[in-house]
Amino acid sequence: MTPLSRLVTLALAAALAFAGPASVWESNTYQDFLKGRFQGISLTRDGRLTLAPALETLANTGEAGVWSVVSAPDGTLFVSTGHRGRVYQLKPGGQPTLLWSAPLPEVFALTLDAKGRLYAATSPKGRIYRIENGKATEFFNPDSAYVWTLAAAPDGTIYAGTGDQGRIYRITPDGKGELYYETGQAHITALAFDSKGRLLAGSEPNGILYRIEAKNKAFVLYDSSLPEIRAIVPAPDGSLYVAALGGTLAQKQAQSATNAAANQPNLGVVTTSITVTAEADASAQTGVDLKPKPEAAKPPTGTTEVPPPPAAVDLSAEKAALYRVYPDQTVETLWSSKEENVYDLAVRGNDLVFSTDLRGRIYRLSPDLKATLLLETLEGETTRLLTGPNALIAATSNLGKLFRLNGRSAPAGAFESPVHDAGNAARWGRLEWRADLNSGQLAFRTRTGNSMRPDKTWSEWSAPVSNPEQAAISSPNARFIQWKVELAPGANGAPLLDSVALSYQPRNGRPTVRSVQVTPQWVASQQKAATPAAAAPTSFSITVTDSGDAASPTSAGTPTQTVNRSGSPQLYISGQADDPDGDKLTYAVYYRAEDEREWKLLKADLTDNTLLQDAEVFADGRYLFRVVASDRTANSPSTARDSDLVSQPVLLDQTPPHITLQAPRREGNEWVVEFEALDEGSSVRRAEYSVNGAPWRLIDAADGIADSRRERFSLRLPAATAETSLVVRAFDSAGNPGAARVVLR
Repeated sequence: MTPLSRLVTLALAAALAFAGPASVWESNTYQDFLKGRFQGISLTRDGRLTLAPALETLANTGEAGVWSVVSAPDGTLFVSTGHRGRVYQLKPGGQPTLLWSAPLPEVFALTLDAKGRLYAATSPKGRIYRIENGKATEFFNPDSAYVWTLAAAPDGTIYAGTGDQGRIYRITPDGKGELYYETGQAHITALAFDSKGRLLAGSEPNGILYRIEAKNKAFVLYDSSLPEIRAIVPAPDGSLYVAALGGTLAQKQAQSATNAAANQPNLGVVTTSITVTAEADASAQTGVDLKPKPEAAKPPTGTTEVPPPPAAVDLSAEKAALYRVYPDQTVETLWSSKEENVYDLAVRGNDLVFSTDLRGRIYRLSPDLKATLLLETLEGETTRLLTGPNALIAATSNLGKLFRLNGRSAPAGAFESPVHDAGNAARWGRLEWRADLNSGQLAFRTRTGNSMRPDKTWSEWSAPVSNPEQAAISSPNARFIQWKVELAPGANGAPLLDSVALSYQPRNGRPTVRSVQVTPQWVASQQKAATPAAAAPTSFSITVTDSGDAASPTSAGTPTQTVNRSGSPQLYISGQADDPDGDKLTYAVYYRAEDEREWKLLKADLTDNTLLQDAEVFADGRYLFRVVASDRTANSPSTARDSDLVSQPVLLDQTPPHITLQAPRREGNEWVVEFEALDEGSSVRRAEYSVNGAPWRLIDAADGIADSRRERFSLRLPAATAETSLVVRAFDSAGNPGAARVVLR
């Protein structure tokens, strides 16, 4: 073979391996795109990709997460964080500065009263502090493990929602507090006021929304099927927007706070601090009345009590929902998800904006309940949303950052599709798309690999392709593929991507025969209908002899009734097979005797994986059965593949043992009957006898065990005065009975 012909042969073999019908992976709906990753990209309500609002980073606190954000009338933002219990201040156009370091690791809630005084709640061993003129003082101790949420009334009254006893406290401006309402729940996770100034509260673990109308008086507005009410936002028309989640964030935060408290040294008396720059070390705080914290306080002689974390829950069932509670107290579910938890929501005009824990996503929900994925912050969770006159503020965790969406579009963006599994190594074809460019630009890249998640074993992203007429995929053949599109705006706006189609040709996978079973069974014969007796003639004649006597009629004899066999032996042959590509399979069944070399075809082109075969066409012996599964009906002849599996040896024995009876002999008052059972096909397994049609009784073999093809048996019966009919029978390994009869007189 010449080098050229060898090259042609190799190329042809590669082509044949991938030949067959092409497959197409299409992405063209909202749900198709929603599974991907968004960087500066929005997913519109009608399932189109475009540039997202620009995401401006206002602050990076360097903390684990941001738990609460409030805004002062002058635009100053106050931010609380975990797990070092810090409160930051961010003035318009400035950088974040450290306002206060709490003595406990978590500051879950902030609020501002009408006089601009800031209140901060710490956990665990919850306390409420008032920060005023750069000084922090303890304002109220609710004697609770956690303080989850704060709300300030117009008259300066502060309401606090606590856990782990689900209580709401009312604190007057002079710091005098009282238990306002006890829910019987574990945690109060959200507080707000409705349009009439009535206090609203959300709880965990039963997800109940309360309206607190007076001290010790409440009305349940809604009992959610989800465990936690996370956020409550009143609407101008008197409705309430409510976010509920199934992951019980309160419990996870409580566990985190408990762990942080257990690892934190005792910091002694509460200190007061004022603003310093975020870059300054906490130990270098300066200002009026500063009492810096000791860097390493000695542990107390007694043990500090740390509240136990709430009971663990099954986080695998996390899901979330948004509700609208109308003024007439009817409730409508606006949005729900089994993949994402809703952390916060805000009302902007006629739309509802909400944030989740899937890469920090932010959605916009229109009045007709169509959701737009505005963007992904690419942080773990977007924990809080805050609306401003011209912007939306978003706070995140992992890491604790502040972002601002000001309405402008991002200068560029990229979308990564989810990973597609071709099911087998595939040869890639073309990438095609439909888009409205608006004078903007689209550029596509692909990468491939053989591991389920993209890692360093995958190929690099391919060179960008922007012309669908020349969009051949250059990534190497593999099982998994991912595409990425990069968007850039033009003079007329941002491009809109409608759909993407990727064609490929997977290698035809070989079917696998998992098992072959051969089961003998008895199939009943079809009984013929009885022949009806001939009808008697209506006339007859009599012959009379000379003597006058009637002649003797001709005799037909008495026929013997024959008991026919009621059925025939059959073999039920079945093969269990599957195909990695899901191709429809056809089957062929072969057999050969154990001493034969070549397979004989029993049946081909079976669309069912079973065959009922007449067993009487086989002589006694051991046989092997072979089932072949093929995918040739779903593939071209050159690429079709098959596989086979051979059964275990099957013993076919349809001949009963031969019984040889010796002449019975009389010994005293007993008959001694001896006989031999011989079977050519298999071992004799047992013998039985019956006297005068009585039930069968077992006979022991002469050597104590029936396990060979020739066995001797001996039977003693008491002699009787009447004639006795004795029937003996023996069974071989296949269950065939052989019988003989003797009369004892």
